[in-house]
Amino acid sequence: MDADVTVAGAMPPEAPLSHPRQDLRRAFADRAAPGGGVDADAALWRAWTFTPAALGTGLLLWGFLSWFATDGTTWAEAALAVLIGLGFFWIALTFVTVLGGALSMQRRTMGTEGTVRGLDVALLIPVHEEAPADVFGNAGAMLEALGRLPQPHRYTLYVLSDTRRADLAVQERAAFEALRTRLPDARIHYRRRAVNTDRKVGNLSDWVARWGGAHDAMLVLDADSLMAARAVRDLADALSRDPSAGLIQSFPQLIGARTLFARAQQFSNAIYGAALAEGLARWTGREGNYWGHNAIIRTRAFATSAGLPHLRGGGLILSHDFVEAGLLRRAGWTVRFLPRIRGSFEETPPTLIDHCIRDRRWCRGNLQHLGLLGTRGFHALSRFHLFHGAVGYLLSPLWFALLVLWTLIGVDAERSVINYFSPDNPLTPNWPEMSPVDHVWLMAALYGLLLAPKLIGAAALVAAGTPVAHLGGWGRFARSLSLEVVISVAYAPILMVQQTIAVLATVTGRRQDWTPQAREGGRRPLWVLLRFHAPETVLGVLLFGGMAAGYVSPWLLPIAGSLAMAVPLSALSGQVMSVLPTPQEVRVPLVASRAARWRAEMREALVPGPAK
Repeated sequence: MDADVTVAGAMPPEAPLSHPRQDLRRAFADRAAPGGGVDADAALWRAWTFTPAALGTGLLLWGFLSWFATDGTTWAEAALAVLIGLGFFWIALTFVTVLGGALSMQRRTMGTEGTVRGLDVALLIPVHEEAPADVFGNAGAMLEALGRLPQPHRYTLYVLSDTRRADLAVQERAAFEALRTRLPDARIHYRRRAVNTDRKVGNLSDWVARWGGAHDAMLVLDADSLMAARAVRDLADALSRDPSAGLIQSFPQLIGARTLFARAQQFSNAIYGAALAEGLARWTGREGNYWGHNAIIRTRAFATSAGLPHLRGGGLILSHDFVEAGLLRRAGWTVRFLPRIRGSFEETPPTLIDHCIRDRRWCRGNLQHLGLLGTRGFHALSRFHLFHGAVGYLLSPLWFALLVLWTLIGVDAERSVINYFSPDNPLTPNWPEMSPVDHVWLMAALYGLLLAPKLIGAAALVAAGTPVAHLGGWGRFARSLSLEVVISVAYAPILMVQQTIAVLATVTGRRQDWTPQAREGGRRPLWVLLRFHAPETVLGVLLFGGMAAGYVSPWLLPIAGSLAMAVPLSALSGQVMSVLPTPQEVRVPLVASRAARWRAEMREALVPGPAK
């Protein structure tokens, strides 16, 4: 247990709760868990989702291998088919999930059976080197709204700081005092650990073991999280109604984006994300996942069942949320995802570089999950969540390998970059021949499957009742859809290379520093952009050179252009623009507008203190 650096009276009396570390080599069942039973509806949705994706992938592989087998299948042809098949399955799975979600969205109501019993809920905000005015400003807006909304639940806010910078620590204490003064009737607490043992996991675990016994549930928030009072109440109601639920995850929507890259992410989340989230909720059922924030958790279930151990050698489990969800389900508690709870918000990195830096940390944590697939007692779907998270990053080197293979294949058998051996002459190449028609068919199929979920998600959102006026009107909405597609196509190859680099760094053991996320972003010097994006730029130039020499297929032109233009595209990503409006901007949620005022008032009230 670490010593605390706190303001006098900032924390309530301790209410200890046993929070043992779990043994991943032995199955565990929590005797207090009522069990979720068999979810027949989710089983049907899983069959409906996975079967078409698997069949479509099988047909694609059969077609490719049949096509290549005309003159005998070479290892290069087989490798090409397998790489395309592996990547295609995950694209197809997303497509079917979105399609199922779009159909499900047309059902107006979801079940809300059960009696609501008032819960004592702790709102937990773990912070590390964040802007105190923003953290406490958001907290003030949420507490203010909760105080005005009639409900049976009781809320207590805890800001749990791991901040090391002395100037920020002083501002945190001042912000806490200012918030406590402005909301004298609210239950507000603040604690800063002297040593941030085990980082965020240790911060939350320490709170559970020392104060968790006083609360029925804990609503875990991120430093940039913002939740409307109704969303908080709906989560607490859902947990109260369902005694089998150990964790209920909301669907955080992105807000507050100002730069081009962030606004594209925000638009995609708002317009296409609803159908994807709905479909995901349908086939995950009671074996859902946890994204680390904006989720409510039954405190005693978490304390008993989800204590994270250290890995061999003392290493931390980095992407802890997936594993904690798996441990809760293993113990007999259900994990649910309720995307129809509205009013759950978060922010996104403002620039391409900020996104990539955050993604490197996530990559390391998700690939670490591959070593946890053998955890005893995990539900099969919990293992799939772990595997799916890792595959999300492994797909980038897979597509990169496909790009390299496609580049080496060249335009035709006479114009390939490298020659491979043929049965007739061991010194003569025999590449898989891909005619212009073949290229068109392949590119159309892949881009069609990537584009279709966007169109389906947008149509489903409107069909489900979102007024087009909240999307900027038909004309602006159509232009926004087109612009977002252009932006995603432009940045996708760069992200592919950056994720490939992140995977290689993880596999080779190159450690990435754990640094706080840049919320505001900003312009970076040209030399920083050049150094960061040198791999993409060089690769793009090489592809253009191959095309000019006639050895690389011109169908790779969009990818080559994106990679060669990585530096200007990265600079453009941080430009402030008023494009791609979302419903949350056309009609700003009350909690968001109140949070903006709270943050502004906090900034005015905070005067940086001397370093201590």
